[in-house]
Amino acid sequence: MDALSLKNILKKTLMNREDAIQKLKYIVKPYVKDEAALEKINENTDFINDLNINSANLVDVVLDVEEVFDIEIDAESMEKMRDVKSALAVIEEKISAR
Repeated sequence: MDALSLKNILKKTLMNREDAIQKLKYIVKPYVKDEAALEKINENTDFINDLNINSANLVDVVLDVEEVFDIEIDAESMEKMRDVKSALAVIEEKISAR
């Protein structure tokens, strides 16, 4: 594999991750109490502490994630989804397991 091919693969991976973050932003928007924090969403954003999403709505977020990404999230994986980075890891794991 040459350097150009590797660069294109890395760029695509980053773009897909950015796309996934944008999808998450869209999913959580109805449940967010802090709009300014939503505008700054990144991998380190915590759903409860940064976006002020309550735990009941977090379940709704997970259900919406399942629908948007066409995956099934078990209770153990749901518990891990406290921030954007963890949610992306769960999403990637479930998509790759298909």
